[in-house]
Amino acid sequence: MSTMRFVALVAFCAFVAGAMFAAGNALVRDVAVQPSVESGQAGAAHIDMGQLESVADIVAQVGPAVVKIDTVVASSNDMEWSPLWNDPFFREFFGRPPGMTPQPRQGMGSGFLFSKDGYILTNQHVIQGATEVWVTLTGYEERLPAKVIGSDHDLDLATLKIDASKSLPFLKLGDSEKARVGEWVIAIGNPYGLDHTVTLGVISAKSRPVTIEDRYYDNLLQTDASINPGNSGGPLLNLKGEVIGINTAVNAQAQGIGFAIPSNVLKPVLEELVETGRITHPWLGVRLQMLTPDLASYLGLKQIDGVLIHSVEVNSPAARAGVKPGDVLLKLGGEKTKNSENVIHVIRQNRVGTELEATLHRDGKTITLKVVLGEKPQ
Repeated sequence: MSTMRFVALVAFCAFVAGAMFAAGNALVRDVAVQPSVESGQAGAAHIDMGQLESVADIVAQVGPAVVKIDTVVASSNDMEWSPLWNDPFFREFFGRPPGMTPQPRQGMGSGFLFSKDGYILTNQHVIQGATEVWVTLTGYEERLPAKVIGSDHDLDLATLKIDASKSLPFLKLGDSEKARVGEWVIAIGNPYGLDHTVTLGVISAKSRPVTIEDRYYDNLLQTDASINPGNSGGPLLNLKGEVIGINTAVNAQAQGIGFAIPSNVLKPVLEELVETGRITHPWLGVRLQMLTPDLASYLGLKQIDGVLIHSVEVNSPAARAGVKPGDVLLKLGGEKTKNSENVIHVIRQNRVGTELEATLHRDGKTITLKVVLGEKPQ
């Protein structure tokens, strides 16, 4: 083998190894976290043995309602393959690269039944892009095909439906607002494909703002109950056996830091998601940019206070209200908007059709406009 071809082969092997490493860690997510509204740090705690027995009883009772979800996703040609594939030597020995023709990929996650007639709740990212969805239930020898009833990217929620031959066990949604930092919680799911794995921990913080990839969550529960790839979509339970959250992410750079979507976020939208297949979101229609000291000085602001309106979408609620690119949004709905997360939080706390007062800095003056939130386009 010539020196050039040997070097090319080594480069190719390194490329494939890197791709395999990246694919193996795709479900572990890096998250950007901001300080929570309510948090706590627990020290050594005495665990009552009777309480541990009650945890076992809870798991025995709720476990059959937790399901394993397997998906088949047709991969696209969006992988960037090495130019080495242009060398006939590589094509002769390795054939066509997998990414050059769509190849099905396997995915996995968790979910739980929330009705006796086969409706399942999980994360949207668990079934995103799936051409096939299969559900494994306790007591059934074979997997059951599942139909995606509805999904929502922003809240990372999805509902599935299976047809079972009998009435199914299901879980009750609890009140996540009543959950306190330091309370014991139970996570059940299928990490790394290990069916019905149970972990125990506490609520470490509430109202945690977290950015995960292209999603922004403004109200997550943080827990040290072990959550790993495959746990996504599974329930986070209190010691009454009620679902107070849906396990959704783990901080890839730390141990003992997992996040769950609170049950009180699910309750108002679950019926709409089942009946219509989607969730209606309020919408302002602007793109925001963080202010820097230089930018604030250029705009005539004495301090960094607000967010810059980078662009305004045509025919959006903001456009109809008279908001313009270059404006600095100081307040929305009476709340200060120091960053884009503040703006998102205010919008999500309101409904389509709600009128909000927007306080803006424009051309050295402070102005006030009335904005009526519209429905976010799908």
